[in-house]
Amino acid sequence: MSKSIYDEEYRKLIDDLRAERKAAGLTQQALADRLTKPQSFVAKVEGYERRIDVIEFVHWCRALGIEPAKLM
Repeated sequence: MSKSIYDEEYRKLIDDLRAERKAAGLTQQALADRLTKPQSFVAKVEGYERRIDVIEFVHWCRALGIEPAKLM
């Protein structure tokens, strides 16, 4: 069993989060500011270097102004 950070479904979820960020017209820095995290946090998640947990996922979606269920 592969680690979920490398799983195709996990990558799809991160790709969808990245697409939503771009559709919202936000840079990684702007999203990081909304999350009160450093820009490197967003970059590492979007670069598949860092996993996000379910709470971080919900906060990320809310920062983008979308419902988490939209991506599930």
